[in-house]
Amino acid sequence: MVAARGAKMKGNATENQPIACTLVDRDFRDRLAWIAELTRDALRGYERADLTLKLRYAGEATQRVQEMILKERACCAFLSFEMREQADEVWLSIKAPEEARPTADALFEPFLPRNSEA
Repeated sequence: MVAARGAKMKGNATENQPIACTLVDRDFRDRLAWIAELTRDALRGYERADLTLKLRYAGEATQRVQEMILKERACCAFLSFEMREQADEVWLSIKAPEEARPTADALFEPFLPRNSEA
């Protein structure tokens, strides 16, 4: 799904989804590395508000952010994603369901810069 500039790219979690990533072993490690690379290359800022993580990426990363959303929806269907394209940035909100509250920090960690990058 490709969102037009200023449009939303939105997906909602369903109530029946397990609160767990379906990726295993190497696929999981590869995904974490891919997300870390996107974060290093394009993340401009973020803020956390309870069960919502708001990320701001460079506009040049639009396609990569869209790809990440599609990939993450496939393995972490319990998360909701909403993307908005701005003039020079891409805004992405990731929301975890209430049932994920105990693990929300761990769920959001891969999308954040590492301490050495902050």
